[in-house]
Amino acid sequence: MTPAPQIPVPAHTLAESMLSRHFGRETVNYFSSSPINRLSFLRSDHPFLSAALKHPATRFVLLNNLAPLTRSSSELFYAKYDDVRKLVSQDLFDKPEGDMIKSYDSRKTYPNLIFLGLDESRKDGGLAWKIYSGTPYFAVDVTPKGSEEQQTAAKDIISAMEARGLSFFQTRVMMTFSADEAAIYAQSRALIDWNNRNTFCGTCGHPTMAVNAGTKRACPPTDAARAVDGKSEERPACNTRTTLSNLSFPRTDPTIIVAVVSADGKRILLGRSKRFPPNWYSTLAGFIEPAESVEDAVRREVWEEAGVTLSRVVIHSSQPWPYPANLMIGAIAQVSDPAHETISLQHDPELEDARWFEVEEVEEALKIGTSDLSAGAGPEYKGGLRLPPPTAIANQLIKAAASAEYFAAGTNAKM
Repeated sequence: MTPAPQIPVPAHTLAESMLSRHFGRETVNYFSSSPINRLSFLRSDHPFLSAALKHPATRFVLLNNLAPLTRSSSELFYAKYDDVRKLVSQDLFDKPEGDMIKSYDSRKTYPNLIFLGLDESRKDGGLAWKIYSGTPYFAVDVTPKGSEEQQTAAKDIISAMEARGLSFFQTRVMMTFSADEAAIYAQSRALIDWNNRNTFCGTCGHPTMAVNAGTKRACPPTDAARAVDGKSEERPACNTRTTLSNLSFPRTDPTIIVAVVSADGKRILLGRSKRFPPNWYSTLAGFIEPAESVEDAVRREVWEEAGVTLSRVVIHSSQPWPYPANLMIGAIAQVSDPAHETISLQHDPELEDARWFEVEEVEEALKIGTSDLSAGAGPEYKGGLRLPPPTAIANQLIKAAASAEYFAAGTNAKM
């Protein structure tokens, strides 16, 4: 049986501060708290990237159609540069970024390659660059696509890895890695997926190219491929080249998710959709709309989905969710008046059911009835309420809402 993945440990968890004394221990969710220092300011430093790419300690996360290369369902496999040499040219970063944009040729295709950062805890044998040292990490898309040469190289890499007993693990949601590897995988998947979805400029429709080590995309002003048809290499004007916002940045979709507490603090509001297994309930969630605060989005979504009117809303924690690019902003909220607790599903038909559950029933489900959507609840489960696993922020919110910390009236500064 695959061991249950661990939840990340908060940064500086032992440090004492006024904030920790006032608000308590920070909650860190699965897919966050990566061991990698992203060093975003070095993504345009091509001499650094070139050295990192070819360093013998460098680790590569390989994804094929977004499925990560693994030793098992609970462990990533990290390739070396020699493993991907056929696909990733060693002179990829020899030119400055500006020169690469000027010499753009849409006939040439390249795999999506992302510089993830340095693991500074792995200094022995790692890369030393100025004041920074550690093991470099990259993510590379080995999906067979692009030119015939690129496809052949990708297929060769896939075959070589599978011949070593490794596999690209296909699943809808990957939540079986250790906390550190989950964060590395989430960053890899989110950025490769974003690059795959943004190969054309949203303004002029022409092909874009990856820059900034795969974390931005540019719409080049020229294309050498146009000269083949007797056209000027200069491409038609595009607004993305005439303003300060001359690059495309990775998309992040802010989403609220909330555990709602009754006015008397003795019940928790949970809902379920039609796709959930029997008895499986979760917190309510929804996208934040433009010009809407987190707190307003929480109140709107709960009223739209369940007809319940909220008063106080407190932000609890957040979770990156790389499917494809959500940031789940978790909250605890409370109803101030029992008259506002009446459930109505007539506004938004998203939920199949919503109910108030007694805290005691919720606490029991947290002990024996948690699982992801595709798994059973475990041997101790005999029936009754089922809830999301600890790797989901919904579980952490429900656990917090069911604790004395949030129910003891007047004793917690958060409420």
